[in-house]
Parts: sequence; C-alpha cells; structure tokens
Amino acid sequence: MASLNSSSVSDKGLNRDNNEDCYLACPEQGLWGVADGMGGHEAGEIASAIVKTTLESSATGSTPLEDSILEAHENVLQAVRDGKGAAGMGSTVVALQSQGHDYKVAWVGDSRAYLWSQESNGGRLEQLTTDHSYVQMLLASGAIAEDEVANHPDKNVITQCIGSLDLQQISVDVINGEWQKQQRILLCSDGLTDEVDNQHIAQILCESRSTKEAAQKLMQAALDNGGKDNITVQVIESPLYERSMLQTISDWLPVITGKSWLDALLYATTLLCLLLVGYWILG
Repeated sequence: MASLNSSSVSDKGLNRDNNEDCYLACPEQGLWGVADGMGGHEAGEIASAIVKTTLESSATGSTPLEDSILEAHENVLQAVRDGKGAAGMGSTVVALQSQGHDYKVAWVGDSRAYLWSQESNGGRLEQLTTDHSYVQMLLASGAIAEDEVANHPDKNVITQCIGSLDLQQISVDVINGEWQKQQRILLCSDGLTDEVDNQHIAQILCESRSTKEAAQKLMQAALDNGGKDNITVQVIESPLYERSMLQTISDWLPVITGKSWLDALLYATTLLCLLLVGYWILG
C-alpha cells in the first residue's frame, strides 16, 4: 500500500529562544510521532531527540509501538546517567502507527492526537488521547468542570512523562482504530492546543484542501493567538481518502492567499492569460 499523505511542521513559537519539540515522520513505514521535551535549553531538546531516535529505530522492525516508547523512557534515563543532557529532563510523546486500514495511537503526557472525520454538515473532531495531567485528574474526579480546564493555573502540570524520576515505571496508553474514508489524524504538542480551541482546529481541518495546508494553517493560528510555547503539528490522511482530480492537482500548487477559492481564481486567470498569449503568438 502506498504511503499516506501527511505533513509536519514545528516552530519555536514567539516567546522561546529554542525549540524543544521534535517530530518523526516515516510515511513509508506508516509511523509518525511528536515529542515535547522538558528540562530547559538543550536538555529538553536532547530528551525529545532520544524519543525520536528510539521510535525511528523501531520503524522497520516488529517492536510494538508501546514497547518502543518504554524503551525511549529507559534511553532518556540512561542518557542522564551517562552525563548527557541534565538530570530531570524528560519528554511527552504521542505516536501514530498505520498498517493497512488499521491504526494505533500511543502516548505519554499531554501531547495529543485528534481524529477528524468529514461529514455531510462539515466535519467532526474527536480527541483520541486523554492527557496525563493534574487538571485531567481533577476533571475525571469531578473536582472541576470542563469549562474550568482551559484557565486552570496548573493546566500544564503533567502526571507522567518519558524520563520521569517520580515513577518506578511509566504507563503508555494505547488506542486502536480502523481508518474510514475522508478522515485525518492530527498529532500535536500542547503549543497548539493551548492556543487554538477544538472548534477552530476542526474548522481548519474541514476547510483545508490538503494535509500541508492544514498543518500550515494550524501553525499560523497558534502563532496568531500568542505562540507562547513551542508548536508542533502533524496531519496524516486516511489511506482511504478519496480525492477529486481537482484536489490532486491543487495539492501541487502553492497556497498564495490562504483562501482556496481565491487561489483558484488567480490560477484560472493566469491560465487564461497564457492561453490568450499562446493563441496570439501562434495566430
């Protein structure tokens, strides 16, 4: 089966001087991942890079995705023991493995995966992952309401991460699914979800003509809304995604205005001018 259409972008944001996020994109092997490093300058970058390298080394093997994440945890701890990075460095991770019409999402921390499905009335966005965070624990216990989550002072406190010294062993959560037509999966660090709400994310995924356009628009939305943290976005399209000839052609054309209809008008006008010039020269 051909590799899935996908697009990945990462940015340090507007308030940080370095990017501790890291992503893995191996469409030929059906593997993608986002790691959000923690531990300050260089240390967080090292932790997230170790996660990427560990997942990448298992891309062509038979190691289950969750086992690779557990291995990444041990590799980060070993790096600290070897004097690389800094004590206490760590990383979140969310990863997608696609095989045929089936997919698996595994995660540790508060980086997220969303499933977007096209429907007759536009589209539906479903959060596949559940944050390993203090606020999520409060929400699950009923201590706070859903509308208190976004502005809670401890919303960025996570309960486990790769490289954590507070737990004897981390627990990797896993969800399995089956691809349907006209679906996309979004993987992202909290630099996106802290700045862009689910409604806006769904709107962008619905309006974007390609994974590239969706990733770029999501990134720009996060930057426009403050970009306070590092931001990483990956958009992966279902292997069953049906594309019209016009969509396929448009994927090869650069986005000019950010509005599909206006870009189409510009390209149509340019094509018409070229045809008129050709007719005038040949005539």
